[in-house]
Amino acid sequence: MPPETVAPNPNARHDGWHTVARFLPYLWPADNAGLRARVAISVGLILAAKGITLALPFFYKRAVDTMTVGGGPVLTVALAFVLAYALGRFASVLFENLRNIVFERVGQEATRALAEDVFGRLHQLSLRFHLGRRTGEVTKVVERGTKSIDVMLYFLLFNLAPTVIELIAVAVIFYFHFGLGLVVATAVSVIAYAAITRWITEWRSKLREKMNRLDGQALSRAVDSLLNYETVKYFNAESREIARYSQATSAYAKAAVTSENSLGLLNIAQAVIVNLLMAGAMGYTVWGWSQGRMSVGDLVFVNTYLTQLFRPLDMLGTVYRTIRQGLIDMAEMFRLMDTDVEVRDAPGAPALVIARPSVAFEDVVFGYEPDRTILHGLSFEVPAGQHFAIVGPSGAGKSTIARLLFRFYDPQSGRILIDGQDIRAVTQASLRAQIGIVPQDSVLFNESIGYNIAYGRDCASAADVEAAAQGAALMGLIERLPQGFDTEVGERGLKLSGGEKQRVAIARTLVKNPPILLLDEATSALDTRTEQDILATLHRVSANRTSISIAHRLSTVADADRILVLQDGRLAESGSHAALLRRDGLYAEMWARQAADAEELGEAAE
Repeated sequence: MPPETVAPNPNARHDGWHTVARFLPYLWPADNAGLRARVAISVGLILAAKGITLALPFFYKRAVDTMTVGGGPVLTVALAFVLAYALGRFASVLFENLRNIVFERVGQEATRALAEDVFGRLHQLSLRFHLGRRTGEVTKVVERGTKSIDVMLYFLLFNLAPTVIELIAVAVIFYFHFGLGLVVATAVSVIAYAAITRWITEWRSKLREKMNRLDGQALSRAVDSLLNYETVKYFNAESREIARYSQATSAYAKAAVTSENSLGLLNIAQAVIVNLLMAGAMGYTVWGWSQGRMSVGDLVFVNTYLTQLFRPLDMLGTVYRTIRQGLIDMAEMFRLMDTDVEVRDAPGAPALVIARPSVAFEDVVFGYEPDRTILHGLSFEVPAGQHFAIVGPSGAGKSTIARLLFRFYDPQSGRILIDGQDIRAVTQASLRAQIGIVPQDSVLFNESIGYNIAYGRDCASAADVEAAAQGAALMGLIERLPQGFDTEVGERGLKLSGGEKQRVAIARTLVKNPPILLLDEATSALDTRTEQDILATLHRVSANRTSISIAHRLSTVADADRILVLQDGRLAESGSHAALLRRDGLYAEMWARQAADAEELGEAAE
């Protein structure tokens, strides 16, 4: 199997803060003033809520100090401070929730835009990348990356940033009310708290990375097994599949237990630091009260500030861990986006314009790996309107020609021309719009028959779909189905027979209506009767088009205008069926062998 173009280093760390910087353009889109305004309003609400929160302890202190004086007028003042405290708490909650309401659309739009960019990037990556990666792992990376964005934004903007502001404000307030000692004690405690949180969370982040790998492995094994459901049944391999899946889930469970136990250790360490500071600060205030330098309200003042301060700090471990996990998940997704696009359009490439749909390979050299060349200087030309066939032993490079023609890969040297235009000099979209294909394994979407036929061309009408179904001799089947064109075909089209799937693929190509038609072993997996029916349909739809048939069974291409015989990536022979038989070379040998095999099968059947 061809390797990946870029093999990511599993030990490389891509979860630094530069990952956040890469996401900021999605959060502050240059082309959307409305979303930028929402961000600005959210920041204003954050500052307003934090300002009110910082003012609350003053009201609380004043209320308590006033109560210690006593007297009727004092009662009114104390009640006023209590009311102000209650209103302040309500206003803080109000602003926080308004902030969430205003910012929600920003987060969702940023997540949507990034997810669409990743999805688009995956479709830009080469066939080499997709053959080298498991679909389950790729989709899991994208899912984790997009899900982490919303949580990360909440913690970064609405928890971490306000906490930093509050830390600075509390330090200033403590300095003017209690002196430098309490400020230093609070600073030392916060630094120790942050340091031990970071140290333990770094350890837990490595556990998280391991869990992600094991989770992706378990998912990919499950997807592989379910996609190959029939193969599993054929070989009585249910127990083997369960054992493989169990191995992956057991490893994940073990890593998850270690991760959760480390969380308990983190919570204990944080609680020790927080409660030592709380006890020391309140003890210092009581001592000051005993000296007559502080009031009862100061005790409440310090307690309220520390409680407010450590409420978000209590979540610092969760915040840091969530941000780190989110950075890891987002970095994996950005690594996908950073994968090199192997096949690119040339800068300013024009669209392919075809007057006469000829196809030519000029001295094409290609290999999936540098040390394993598949095509060795292959040259041939298919004139416009001709039907050429490409045959040869397995491994000769027949299917590689189809992949190169669609430009899933670029050759190492040589040129591929369509109507005299080098396909590397035109846009890929315009190139692929001019070529239709009926592959050996016609994979269908898990949608209706009508959807799969209409997939051949964007905005195809119902009349186009019906005409294509008629042209592919598919209407007899559709008319027998109770739901007609709305009949679901199942995942990969497994609810249809091989011949029915091929006819849907033919109809899909008819809707596309391309001038060049590629038939890649289109009937090799079918029985003889179905094959003859499909061949008759293919001959009809390929009329007045330039068509290339890649075939293993020689009888299916005997009527081609010219047959190209490949051997070891080189053009060994070329000519009509009759001329090649007279030449008595490789083609004649292959024909004789297949004829003998067919005769043996016939005798065995009798």
